[in-house]
Amino acid sequence: MSRSQFPRARQARTASTRKTLSQNFLADPAVARRLVASSGVGPDDLVVEVGPGDGAVTRPLLDRARRVVAYERDRHFVERLRSRLGHHERFRCHEADFRDVRPPREPFHVVANAPFGITTDIVRWCLDAGHLVSAALVTQLEFARKHTGDYGRWSRLAVTAWPEHRLELGMRIGRRLFRPVPAVDAAVIHVRRRQKPLLPEADLPDYRDLVELGFSGVGGSLWASLRRAVPARAASRACAEAGIARDQPVGLVPPDRWIALYEALTD
Repeated sequence: MSRSQFPRARQARTASTRKTLSQNFLADPAVARRLVASSGVGPDDLVVEVGPGDGAVTRPLLDRARRVVAYERDRHFVERLRSRLGHHERFRCHEADFRDVRPPREPFHVVANAPFGITTDIVRWCLDAGHLVSAALVTQLEFARKHTGDYGRWSRLAVTAWPEHRLELGMRIGRRLFRPVPAVDAAVIHVRRRQKPLLPEADLPDYRDLVELGFSGVGGSLWASLRRAVPARAASRACAEAGIARDQPVGLVPPDRWIALYEALTD
């Protein structure tokens, strides 16, 4: 291959890799700074960054955080970040799939322009991490709206996590602020661990079982699904105490009503 052909081949490889890894990088430094500012990260915080790419978010993170540990699957960007930012004693970049990484054993935050193709995996990883304080994740707009109740509906993921975490919709980011330009707009979803869970830890497995039962889809309403495990009179009483109508579709029941339903059933 001639030298004149090499840059074109390298560009093709990079574009192909980006597509495979769902990589869409923030092209506007101001948006990257707003993302970091919205995360609430401060000078005493450890931050885990997912898919740093060319470092658009990494740089403002280093201006704020005590330490930044980044995980990137694409060796090309790992080498570039190590070359450009490796002189920072507070920065480390590992070539690894974030989903295989063990969470830190100390309080930490996650900030990421998350690869769209593995967004659900990243959110679940964050929810399962015992020392997570918060996460600010750039996701597809529809994903962020779906899991924060912005459509007037609530997902099973959000309802299950609610006793320990708040899921909130953050700023929207137009698709043309990314390179390459994705097919849809994006938004930030904030995951914040509650200082005090809404239910005792010992009750959480039973609460999750209730959510699983409720979303089983039998009859369309939460009451109908609940009737599979609870007598009709008890189900009606608990739903009434929680402010849930008998014909209310399960997805339209807000998370706080689920908490009230669990408490009514376990009184």
